Amino acid sequence: MEQEQGTQEEQVRTRAYYLWQQATDPKGTPDEYWEQARAEIEKEAPPVESGPIADEPAKEPSK
Repeated sequence: MEQEQGTQEEQVRTRAYYLWQQATDPKGTPDEYWEQARAEIEKEAPPVESGPIADEPAKEPSK
C-alpha cells in the first residue's frame, strides 16, 4: 500500500505542476494546485474494493 501511496503522490505532484504551468498570472498558492490535483485524481480513480459486505451471505463453493 505504501507503494500505491507514493505513486498517487507522484501523480498529484505532476498534475499540480501542470495546473500551475497552465494558470494565468497571478498564480495561486501551491496548496491550491495540490488540492485541485488531488481532487481530480481521486475523481478519476476507480473505487477501491474493500471486501465482502457484512450482511451479504458468503457464496458456497461450486461443486
